Amino acid sequence: MSPVVLTPGAATLADWRAIHAGADVALHDAAWGAIATSAAAVARILAKGAAVYGINTGFGKLASVRIADEDLAALQRNIVLSHAAGTGAPSPIPVVRLMMALKLASLAQGASGVRPETVRLLEAMLRAGLVPVVPCQGSVGASGDLAPLSHMTATMLGVGEIFVNGVAQPAAQALAAAGLEPIALGPKEGLALLNGTQFSTANALAGLFAAERLLATGLVTGALSTEAARGTDTPFDHRIHALRGHGGQIETAAALRALMAGSAIRASHAVDDPRVQDPYCLRCQPQVMGAALDVLRQAARTLEIEANGVTDNPLIFPEADEALSGGNFHAEPVAFAADMIALALAEIGSLSERRLAMLVDPALSGLPAFLTPLPGLHSGFMIPQVTAAALVSENKQRAAPCSVDSIPTSANQEDHVSMAAHGARRLLDMAGNLDAILGLELLAAVQGIEFHAPLRSSEALEAVRAMLRAAVPPLVEDRHFAPDIAVARAMVERGAVLAACPLSLPVLG
Repeated sequence: MSPVVLTPGAATLADWRAIHAGADVALHDAAWGAIATSAAAVARILAKGAAVYGINTGFGKLASVRIADEDLAALQRNIVLSHAAGTGAPSPIPVVRLMMALKLASLAQGASGVRPETVRLLEAMLRAGLVPVVPCQGSVGASGDLAPLSHMTATMLGVGEIFVNGVAQPAAQALAAAGLEPIALGPKEGLALLNGTQFSTANALAGLFAAERLLATGLVTGALSTEAARGTDTPFDHRIHALRGHGGQIETAAALRALMAGSAIRASHAVDDPRVQDPYCLRCQPQVMGAALDVLRQAARTLEIEANGVTDNPLIFPEADEALSGGNFHAEPVAFAADMIALALAEIGSLSERRLAMLVDPALSGLPAFLTPLPGLHSGFMIPQVTAAALVSENKQRAAPCSVDSIPTSANQEDHVSMAAHGARRLLDMAGNLDAILGLELLAAVQGIEFHAPLRSSEALEAVRAMLRAAVPPLVEDRHFAPDIAVARAMVERGAVLAACPLSLPVLG
């Protein structure tokens, strides 16, 4: 994988996707001048002797407390150690790497007052594969993701733990082994490093990338289910969707038409099928999946802007030697984006489970009950559908909006918070549930299609069926089902379903 060279303020969604997938990261050479200029401005501001929040004052409710010059280094170290108050399981390593890269790009815009040597250490840690152990709980999404970013920053001081090749080591030991030394923070640096939305944004981006894969996979499993039920592709006719005009609906309908093109099963529908219309879970796929695609693209636009922004406080403006306090650390845009991603994940799964429920019901699908050749003696797909229903309900519960919640913190100085970290952290768990739901539908739809032999589906869908059957045999008699589910889920999770499908499916950009 090619390394990503970050141009501050101009990184693309593809850049962040590659970093999340493990690409190396480096700052563009042009960034270092702005970083140095910003740090020099902090020195000039300090020389004026005025009280400036975050540089020579306390923090939050203690902003009115003036700090003596000889205590400024201790002030920055203290804020990092005191704010490293997270709890819970360690955040996933790909998410923490993405958080580090986001912070790197933000500091490099020259509005944070951080010295080049501090930024170089963060870049060097990424390059050396040193990933701080960051507890996943403790942020309310304003005043920035304080606790998670403090845990990241503490490791730069030689405090806390760092993952090296997936194994946690004392931070000082890991830095030394990589030929790096802990830093002593300068004025403003501690606050600049721990203030911002990078933890929430990294989690939201990780959820977005998973949702992109899952939406495309859901189109494939939806087409397979339509084939298994001998459904019609008439509802996917481009003329229907052009009259409504939603871009996502038009694109997903086109994808479904392409997936089913050339299918002998589809062609058989018009010959001897008395049904006039298919149920909504088949017929309304473009309307539901297209709406999910549009929502995900809106979330992607928000997160791409956020990822290229500067979200710490105060912000340094070297041209005027000013430090301006504001509220860019408030993660409300990320919270809204995370809520939208959660809604899309829940609805993709809900539609998939309804297709699975339709397939196991002979009154609706025309297939053998529970997709087993000998129903009664064998239960077939009876309980896998229950499993899908359980996972769908869990995702629906998790999809309740987080952005509408708030709780005052810091003695009511921070009296409205975004809960963006909560909203973003749930997304990977929801995506994991959806991996399983779509894996269950994949198993059921392929089983259903094979009842129509010798009729075959389209080239694209037959390629997916062949991939599954290379690992999971048809269900002729009841057997231990959990291993089949694990295989199908893994195929969805690692993108194997999409890799087997020789078609271009909708992506976010």
